[in-house]
Amino acid sequence: MKNYYSENVSSADNQQERLKIIGWIIGFTDGEGCFSVSIIKNKTSKLGWQVFPEFVITQGEKSLDALTLFKDYFNCGKIFKNNRYDDHKENLLRFCVRSMDDLNEKIIPFFRSNSLKTAKRKDFKIFAEIMEIMTKKEHLSMKGMKKIAKKIELMNRKKQSRFLESSETIRQARCKKA
Repeated sequence: MKNYYSENVSSADNQQERLKIIGWIIGFTDGEGCFSVSIIKNKTSKLGWQVFPEFVITQGEKSLDALTLFKDYFNCGKIFKNNRYDDHKENLLRFCVRSMDDLNEKIIPFFRSNSLKTAKRKDFKIFAEIMEIMTKKEHLSMKGMKKIAKKIELMNRKKQSRFLESSETIRQARCKKA
């Protein structure tokens, strides 16, 4: 992670600056961040589905500096531009971390050490559990995929997983019972 404090001040001052930036990242994530996991159709994968975890911060284009700070601090992720064609005057930017290694080695350890303050803390906990399942490669089986889908339903919108409703998933479950 990037060093966000000056080398020319006392170590006590460095500690204060470091704590400020960490507090800012936590607060910004509580307000504008999202830990999400999707299960999307992918014809090239063995099961026909792919687990897609990501950490995202979304901001208007004028706040590029805030997203750049996240990218520089964690030394990972990408900033994507979503052009808007509605009545908003500003495009949206998204800082996204999708790499399993970066999520496991940078994002998850940071938020385990620096707890979120809002309901996002629960989403983060579930996100980290799903990442552990994926690290163990359990997501490569239908049983593991269903386990992840049930956890996803507890996150964010608490919406039933399309994966659990899909005809292919239902068909495979019936075949196993027969």
